[in-house]
Amino acid sequence: MRLPRRQFLYRAAGAAALPLLSRTANAQSYPARPVRVIVPFSPGGPTDVCARLIAQRLSERLGQQFYIENIAGAGGNIGTGQAARAAADGYTILITVNSYVINPTLYAKVPYRVLQDFDSVTLAVGFPSAMLVNPSVPATTVKELVALIKQTPGKYSFASPGFGTPSHLLGEQFRVVLGLDLVHVPYGGSGPAMMSAVAGDTPIAFAALSAAVPQIKDGKLRALAVMSRNRSPALPDLPTIGEAGYPELDGDAWIGALVPAGTPKDIITLLQREIVTILALPDTRERLSALGLDPVGSTPEEFTTQMKLEMEKWAKVIEAARIKAE
Repeated sequence: MRLPRRQFLYRAAGAAALPLLSRTANAQSYPARPVRVIVPFSPGGPTDVCARLIAQRLSERLGQQFYIENIAGAGGNIGTGQAARAAADGYTILITVNSYVINPTLYAKVPYRVLQDFDSVTLAVGFPSAMLVNPSVPATTVKELVALIKQTPGKYSFASPGFGTPSHLLGEQFRVVLGLDLVHVPYGGSGPAMMSAVAGDTPIAFAALSAAVPQIKDGKLRALAVMSRNRSPALPDLPTIGEAGYPELDGDAWIGALVPAGTPKDIITLLQREIVTILALPDTRERLSALGLDPVGSTPEEFTTQMKLEMEKWAKVIEAARIKAE
């Protein structure tokens, strides 16, 4: 049976509108159940703290529980791999650091593809790492430390929160670019790395400034520079690595939100808008600032561009340092 032309056009228009109506329905009904937020690291670090703050605010604003699931191991690869295999329905969010773009070069095999298996939501915050020394080290500036290491090759080592972490690569960049004889000692998080430096077991450390502020203020560690282009409000008198004479060594870390590839665009838009709004709240900014975390709140496109740039940058550092994980 042939339909009258007008009736056919109405039906065709209705069919074309179905995807739009479906997407609108997604946004209006989401979230209809609790949302899992995967953090691929142990509790207590900057990523976990930031994720918990965002999840709490999302729960309050959207009326469903956003709950944290810490899935640590293999430099973040295990949790990230689980997130990559999750359904692309908005009910799994990955909140991670820039190890996400570092690991595919660092490891022989990772269980995800950076630009194919996830869609960007937002780069939530940036946070600097710091160059730290035990007070027994006779250096009060970065240049003095460089001279000391060169005068006594083989004597000094540096701690990091773990193999392949952004802080580790900052240490490797310091070693390679300046031609220093330094041994890397990885630990299972910023806390253990700080403890090692405080005890003097590893007289130098690179770690998130947020993890080191208490020890710096108590005089248990001496900060020589923040490894960033800008000074940190947490320690405004601490010079940047550029101000210390080595602008080529800067490198901020970041914490960002992603979802499995194919997640409906309207849900991504909703999540990005809500997270950016949360990051702009005065009490949120105050809490993050106290932790040495700087709110950003990028668009998905800006976040993707940032990841592409960092993949190239850190791949060069890894190749120059000749480091590789199994």
